[in-house]
Amino acid sequence: MATELAGDLVGVDPVETTARPAGIPLGRLWDGLWPKVAAAAMMIAAWQIVVWFGWKPDYVLPGPGPVFQRLAQDFGSANFDLGIAITLRRALVGYAIAVAVGSAAGILVARIAVLRKAIGSAILGLQSMPSIAWFPLAILLFGLNETAIFFVVILGAAPAIAGGLLSGVDHVQPILVRVGHVMGARGLSLYRHVILPAALPSFVGGLKQGWAFAWRSLMAGEIIGIVGHQLSLGQQIQFARDFADAEQLLAIIVVIFVIGVVIDSLFGILDRGIRRRWGLLGAES
Repeated sequence: MATELAGDLVGVDPVETTARPAGIPLGRLWDGLWPKVAAAAMMIAAWQIVVWFGWKPDYVLPGPGPVFQRLAQDFGSANFDLGIAITLRRALVGYAIAVAVGSAAGILVARIAVLRKAIGSAILGLQSMPSIAWFPLAILLFGLNETAIFFVVILGAAPAIAGGLLSGVDHVQPILVRVGHVMGARGLSLYRHVILPAALPSFVGGLKQGWAFAWRSLMAGEIIGIVGHQLSLGQQIQFARDFADAEQLLAIIVVIFVIGVVIDSLFGILDRGIRRRWGLLGAES
């Protein structure tokens, strides 16, 4: 219902905006890919230039060549691959719980005026809290285990997700709500068919921000201590620092960076798909 309403109101044919080819043209794929490739090349070039100037010894700041060679060797190690899997599992589980908690909180605060007055501003306050500040409390409450890590990941991500949903609901065009009323939508039906679909672009922005907070919180938690004697990426960074193994430390940082870029790209594809469906992108997009 919301798609048709949005299409009628902004002058976009809903059939035309949704019936696009499923495949992605190579030109459009390259248009989205080349800026990231160029940025990565510039960063690697700047890194190599700093190494050439001899700002730090090679054993402290190795160049890109030795680091990528070490990364290729590490990918053949069972511990390294297992560490990536452990970290990704924790990130996905914690983020999934945060999405459920944040979405429920956002809907409740949006629907109930008393909750909006009571805790609406607290959501913004929680977003500004450094995630690392929650870890001492989490360890006291749960001990040094995965529950403590999930606790901090959820506290880091859920407020951003709730805030994104709440912002989207607040910025739904009043005319959409009025048209929904005219078409017989009331209460939960109005939220399901009109308000929540119209708030989806902002909600996706909140999901993206929530993932960033979750990822940072997880890395901080894994660096603090070993959980369950599992060599996660954060723990491997800590061990590399303890043994002054700069090549492995930088190799793991590269992996963390690449994972972040890939997830961000997936959110970007989702966001553009929703905006295209809602008719919020130009004809050339």
